[in-house]
Amino acid sequence: MAAPAFEQPADWTEPGAHPVAAGVHRVPLPLPIPSLHAVNVYVVEDPSGLVVVDPGWAMPDSRASLESALKLLGHRLEDVSQFLVTHAHWDHYSQALALREAFGTRVRIGRGERPSIEAFDVRRGLHPRQVELLRRCGAREIADEIARIAPDASERDVPHALPDSWLDDGEKVVLGRRGLDVFATPGHTRGHVVLRDAFNGLLFSGDHVLPHITPSIGLETEPEPKPLRSYLASLRLVRDMPDTLLLPAHGPVTPSVHTRVDELLRHHEERLDAAAERVRAGAGTAFEVARAMRWTRRRRTLDDLDVFSRMLAVLEIDAHLDVLVDQEVLDAEEADGVRRYAVRS
Repeated sequence: MAAPAFEQPADWTEPGAHPVAAGVHRVPLPLPIPSLHAVNVYVVEDPSGLVVVDPGWAMPDSRASLESALKLLGHRLEDVSQFLVTHAHWDHYSQALALREAFGTRVRIGRGERPSIEAFDVRRGLHPRQVELLRRCGAREIADEIARIAPDASERDVPHALPDSWLDDGEKVVLGRRGLDVFATPGHTRGHVVLRDAFNGLLFSGDHVLPHITPSIGLETEPEPKPLRSYLASLRLVRDMPDTLLLPAHGPVTPSVHTRVDELLRHHEERLDAAAERVRAGAGTAFEVARAMRWTRRRRTLDDLDVFSRMLAVLEIDAHLDVLVDQEVLDAEEADGVRRYAVRS
């Protein structure tokens, strides 16, 4: 088990530039998301140039906070030589694009994100593919609500473009004092990558492994057909590596990647068992299974959640039911645009 080299503040969202290892600082930046208070940006000081991992959401408060943190370290925004981005969600990718426009900074992201980046068009709505999937799940009312949501200014005006180059699975990003191994970890998004500094015992995990929450699965413009199957395989991939310090995008720095991965694998095994049990009890669609289950640590019903959380819950169950079909626990058939499940006899 790794150990943090530097003490961290009790509140992980506390602004500043918090050292996590020699030459690496964690910078929490604000987000316009009530349920997700901040994103961790990692500043890597290197003789080859300043490198920033996951630079946050493109908005004035976020840019000012990043600028202030870099100033504490004796740097400016224009000193950043490149942005390395774990995935294309706006709280990780959009500020990289905005700062590239301002300073010409190089932006790199996982190659698997290309389909979603190229397909995104705000005129189609924020979640067009998810609306289709919700209807297949039997959640027509939730689908209609999501389809009616208009993007606000922070979403409508967010920068959107291709990167300067792609990060490929198995690649090593060679810096002056360290090398960052790139590992494709699809699941949260199809092109998610983690960056591993093996020599210094660090894993920049993005949203793949988070210390306090389980990440959403397949919430992107062009999700893959089996996102949970990919996510579980990606968790096992990381578990098979030597343990390191966990540097997550949301939440505090954590001593052991392995410990958290084991917790996440157990969580999904429990959800798979619970979903199968609901089907045995008569629930036939992903929507019906989701309504029969409890959500969040407060064990809320589906109807108690806001519409965005209801969407995530139903799609999570849909992904679990797909895995149960792969495991030959359930059978599935589609009729009238709705997919129904039954226990395999």
